[in-house]
Order: sequence, then C-alpha cells, then structure tokens
Amino acid sequence: MQQLKKIVTIGPESTGKSTLCEQLAEHYQSKWVPEYAREYLLTNGKVYTYDNLLEVAKGQLALEDEISRQSAIHHSLLFIDTDMYVMKVWCEFVFGKCHQFILDQITSRKYDLYLLCNTDLPWVKDELREYPDLETREKLFRIYKDILINQNTPWVEISGNNEERLQIAIEAVDKV
Repeated sequence: MQQLKKIVTIGPESTGKSTLCEQLAEHYQSKWVPEYAREYLLTNGKVYTYDNLLEVAKGQLALEDEISRQSAIHHSLLFIDTDMYVMKVWCEFVFGKCHQFILDQITSRKYDLYLLCNTDLPWVKDELREYPDLETREKLFRIYKDILINQNTPWVEISGNNEERLQIAIEAVDKV
C-alpha cells in the first residue's frame, strides 16, 4: 500500500476551494474531503458561537480521518477542503482567540501540499457566506498567506479562472 499524500485547499470564503478539490479528485480519480462546516451550519443554523467552532473542527477532522482510511487502500492522493489553519483563522478573526485543541492539531497533523486560493474569483452569495466585501476577503487572504509562509509544508498560490486554477494545481500536485 502506497503512502497517501494529502493536499489541502485553504483561503477565504468563495475562492473556489470546494470546486478545486472536486476537480482535482476527478482529474486524479481520487477522493476529496468536503468542508464539514457547511453541513454543520446548514443543519444547526448559521448563527454560531466560539464553542460551535470547536465542534466544527472536530467534525472536520473526523470526516478527514474517515475518508483518509477509505482512500488509503485505493488511492495515492486525497484532496481536503479546509483544515485546522482555516479553523484557527475563523476563530481568531471572529472571536479574537483560538481553541487549544485546534492549535494542537495544527502541530500534530502532517500534509504534503497546500493550495492557497486567491480572491480573484467573483464572490458568490449563498446562505452561509459572511464577507462579501473584497477588502475583508483580501485581509483574510493575507492572513492565510502569512501562515503558509511561516510553516514548512510546500504551498502554491492558486489564481485565475477555474481552468487556470486547475492547471496550476495539477502542476503543483504532480511535483508532490
């Protein structure tokens, strides 16, 4: 059995993370882990607390672990929409603090590549999105970029239209 390589997409909301994960999984005939927060908020309501974000983080990790186990048998790549860096940024941006559990998971989990999605796609409104203004989205993008610059996992910035994004991502994944 080969080693499962984990590729994570991160970035502000409405930057094409889910679309990119789905496209990459299809391209590589692999699986992808959707963002657990979406299902959680649709089920429990879009008003959330600091403690709810810990539940979301644990749900995201459980989903990642489950799909990782399933994928490790038949696939060499797994694409993950959102990780604990996203949860850290969400906690700190909204509540000014982050759960220790999330910080511990950041240091203990290992990934092979990050794909940082830029804000150059048009913002698409849906019932869960909170930050339609470009200024806030760009501020969040800079926070994510600072995080990636200051950690050891390789990362690539993803920008352009959907086709360009997919091509940049495929080139980066092929190097892994």
